[in-house]
Amino acid sequence: MVILTLLLLMTVIPAYAGDQYDYKSAEFKEVASQFMCMCGCGQDHFECNMQGCGLNDSFKSEIKEMMDDGLTKDQIKDYYLSMYGEEILTAPEKKGFSLTAWVLPFVALGVAGIGIVFIIRKWVAGYKEEETSFEARSEEEELEDEIVKSMIDEERKKYF
Repeated sequence: MVILTLLLLMTVIPAYAGDQYDYKSAEFKEVASQFMCMCGCGQDHFECNMQGCGLNDSFKSEIKEMMDDGLTKDQIKDYYLSMYGEEILTAPEKKGFSLTAWVLPFVALGVAGIGIVFIIRKWVAGYKEEETSFEARSEEEELEDEIVKSMIDEERKKYF
């Protein structure tokens, strides 16, 4: 009976140990990198390596415990969102009001690009109008030019 119990424990313990996550596993990195470190370094919890950052070590161990307990990535995310709010996320969620953080930069670039195109077209059209205005002179202006030229010619003849 003791041997049977030992055999049973030997088969169950390695299976349980297989569910254990370490700090270098891809699953752990995926979960930890979605949260910003709260020490002010501006990095996610997986990348934070500031000296004296006591938050990061406790945060990593807490995430590891949750993963070992069988919580999914979304359950861990929901837990920290309820505790800290959206400011803990490295990227805003793509739903609700946070969707504007994803869409607004592209909308602003599009509107600015369209505005620049219209301004350039207006400048080019104005430049072409100025060129045509020099060519299309009225009869009165031509008559004035002839009078001025004749006066200049008369003055030249007086002195030369």
